[in-house]
Amino acid sequence: MTLTWEGLGWERLGAGVGRCRLPGWDCTAGLVVGAGAALLVDAGSSLAEGTRIRAQAEVLAGGRVTHLALTHPHFDHVFGAASFAGAEVYAAVGTDAVFAAGRGELRADAVREGLPAEDADAAVTALATPRHLVSGEWTLDLGEGRQALLANVGPGHTAHDLAVLVPGDPEVVFCGDLVEESGEPQAGPDAVPSRWPDALDRLLALGGPDALYVPGHGAVVDAAFVRRQRDALAARFGVS
Repeated sequence: MTLTWEGLGWERLGAGVGRCRLPGWDCTAGLVVGAGAALLVDAGSSLAEGTRIRAQAEVLAGGRVTHLALTHPHFDHVFGAASFAGAEVYAAVGTDAVFAAGRGELRADAVREGLPAEDADAAVTALATPRHLVSGEWTLDLGEGRQALLANVGPGHTAHDLAVLVPGDPEVVFCGDLVEESGEPQAGPDAVPSRWPDALDRLLALGGPDALYVPGHGAVVDAAFVRRQRDALAARFGVS
């Protein structure tokens, strides 16, 4: 029996493009399937979750996950990264410094949010510095005309926010936690509120009015939702 996106609990967004909503923190993991290559967007909140995502993604892709893009350095999006051994890992410039100096805070945040301490310890120990650091835009060629554009659109939700644009019909933009649908956007101590509206302007310019925008948490939204959230954040933080 051939397993479909829906059969594995994934939401198909376009030809070879989809995402799943992970239990626990309702995080998104995205997948872009190319020819002999596959890009995963975010890795889940633990090594065990990363392993489950990888197994499902490789069934859908018909081969291994070759590329991993991390949208921002928070535990619920990166702690599964070490489960993707052999994948080329991409993140925004500065993520390397967070992984080098901020592991203790990543672990503490995970445990505060309910991740078992032993799972947090294992993930922090295995967490490796991303090999590819994106300062502007980086186009990945996934074969046979399939491309994905990685864009450093932050700061905003964090100082190191990466978005992923997948051209197609429709175009799909993986937003990380710059956009949230299932709750109010979270501005922790590493957020840069004064720049967040600008980051959303860049997202909207990247995807355009007809794209599907995939938030870090919650249901897929349209450009109008992103614009409303952008304006609400500007009002909330007193910026234009």
